[in-house]
Formats: sequence, structure tokens, C-alpha cells
Amino acid sequence: MTRRTLLGMGLAAGAAPAPAIGRVEAFAAAYPVTGYFRFFTKPERPSVLVKITCQDGTIGWGQSVPTPIWSYETPESVAGTIRDYLAPALTGRNPLDLAGAHQAMNRAIAPSFSTGMPIAKAGVDLALHDIAGKLARQSLPALWGRKPLDRIPLSWTVNARTLDEAAERVEQGKKRGYRHFNIKVAPDPKFDIELARTVRGLAPDSFLWADANGGYDTATALQVAPKLAAAGVDVFEQPVAANRLSGFRELKKQGALPILMDEGVVSSVELVEFIRLGLLDGVAMKPARTAGLWDARRQIEILQDAGLLFLGSGLTDPDVSLAASLLLFGAYQLKYPAALNGLQFLAGSYLKKPFVLRDGALDLPTGPGLGVELDEEAVRRQSR
Repeated sequence: MTRRTLLGMGLAAGAAPAPAIGRVEAFAAAYPVTGYFRFFTKPERPSVLVKITCQDGTIGWGQSVPTPIWSYETPESVAGTIRDYLAPALTGRNPLDLAGAHQAMNRAIAPSFSTGMPIAKAGVDLALHDIAGKLARQSLPALWGRKPLDRIPLSWTVNARTLDEAAERVEQGKKRGYRHFNIKVAPDPKFDIELARTVRGLAPDSFLWADANGGYDTATALQVAPKLAAAGVDVFEQPVAANRLSGFRELKKQGALPILMDEGVVSSVELVEFIRLGLLDGVAMKPARTAGLWDARRQIEILQDAGLLFLGSGLTDPDVSLAASLLLFGAYQLKYPAALNGLQFLAGSYLKKPFVLRDGALDLPTGPGLGVELDEEAVRRQSR
């Protein structure tokens, strides 16, 4: 391992060689869903917990959070990919060589337009970062040489089917200490505009974020964007489908609202291309979508260098994936409330000390690596 790589991981140049990866395991881990959310049609939110054990016994945990209605990856495809393809590619490798690990994973599962099976690879990436922090006895922000925020304010998701339901959801969020809100919009622009007005009226001082998840066609998005802006929306996420690049260009040129990309940005390669093409004002960052923290950090730095927006989002992340998102966003001094809604829509935890919401915000983990400790007995018990 080169001196540059060691220093990049936050380790001393004279440090002993890292123990090789000995075993990679994947465990199904489900969480009860506690309320209506358009991306969950079953009573449980699936995930796959990843355990990497080094030859000296050092353990790192990661988590993949597939959401089949949102992306093509399923719990079964994630678990199979990790066990049958990624684990053999990584066994025996240096766990601190993150660039090499991603190269090995990309050889095992090739890309199409972008990174192949990024949600599966994210779980492995998080476990490798956890190991790196534990070997260095540092939290990830410290390992990266960054001073993090202490806590991250969250945004409450309003995924409502009626305006009365929307008002109820806003009040529920307020009672739990939330001050900021994000709304799910599309495909009905008339309802969406009234939804935005309703939420803005109930939360006049909030940061209000509209996410269409690619649900509008370009013509409708161009019509609705100025009206959402007039209704009080601050940013417009994924107004059209990820492959409608000309639609993004037209919306960016229109300038009614800052246009955020989400689903279409998996790796930093296409992010650079999209910036060059003038398609976006920023990105709703999700480590789960970008094959983990390795490339997510690069994407944030690209956005910051370009003077574009970086907002924090997620895939209704529980436990380990939530910890990784908090550490990433905190390390890069996120300026906006994060749309991390795992605590809003999910129950249960496999952590020995689950996350606790305090005044609409979450404290960053401070321990080595990802800073959380799994209850492995509980993981193995429910995975049988």
C-alpha cells in the first residue's frame, strides 16, 4: 500500500499492513413499516446487512437498502450479488484499498450506463469504511480530515393522498419537533400545487422541497415548476425521468426553481457530464444510490467546486445506512435539512443503541468507523 493511500485513509505512513479480508456475509434484515409511503407496498422495509470480517478478527458492518419500486435492485438480487460475486472478488484483499475494492467489484459486476448494482455495492463499501475507521480508531469525518457538524436537522416527508391528510401529516411532524418539510409530487399537477400551498401555509418558515421522482413529462414539469415556486417551494427534485436529459436542460434554462437530480446520478462520471451539459442546479445525495461513501464524497466535492447545491437525502434508511448518511452529510457541512425519513416510516432497530430523534434532528455518531454497534444475535436470529 502506498504512502499516499495510507495518508488518504487517515493512517500513519509507517502503519502496519492491514489484515486481509477473510469473509463477507450478507443477512436479510427487515423493518416494520409504520405508515403509508408510496415506495413500500408491503408491511416491512427490506434491507441487507453486510458483515466483513478481516483475518485478524476486525469486523465492519454495512447495509444495502433496496427499494424495488424505486430502483431495479431487489433484496434477493442484492444478497445474491454480494454472496456470489462481490464476496469472492474481495476476499484476501486489503480492506483499506477502497479504490481497489471498487475496481474489483466493478469487474465482478460490470456497469451499463453507470455503476452496476450500486445499492448492493453500497453495503460492502460501508462495511469497508467501518473497518478503516476501526483500524485507525477514528470516526469517518476524522479519518477524512474533516470537522463535522454535531447534528443534522431533518425534513419531514409529506406523502399525502388528500389535502386533509397532508395537513394531518404536517401537524404530526411538528409534534415530533420537525421544522422542515418535503412533499412527494407527480403525476397530478393540480393537486401538487395545492399540496405545496397547504404545506407552506402550515409551515411558513420551513425549507420546502418538492420531489417528483421522475413522475412528470417535460411539458407538464415546465408548466408546474413556476406554479410550485409561486406556492412556496424552494427546490424541485427529479422533475422528469432520469433519461430525459433534454427535459432537465429545459427546466434548468427556465429557471423557475433550482433543479436537483437524484435517480439519474449514480457515479461521479455522469455527474461531471451532466454539469458540463448544464442540466442541473444540484443533487440530492444518497450514499445508498452511489455504491457507498467512496464516490459520494467525490460527488459532493465536484458539486462544491462547481458552486452547485448539495442536499442530503436517502432511501428511507435505517440503522447502518442512516449512520453513514449522517456522517457524510455532517462531514461536508450540509447547509439544508436532510430528507432522511427512516425514523418517520420505520420501526425497530438492530443497533444496540438505536438512533433517537431530538428536536427534529439527529446527532452524528462519534465512535470509530460508522460509530454504531450492531446486535449480531438479533441480526442472525431474524435472518434464519
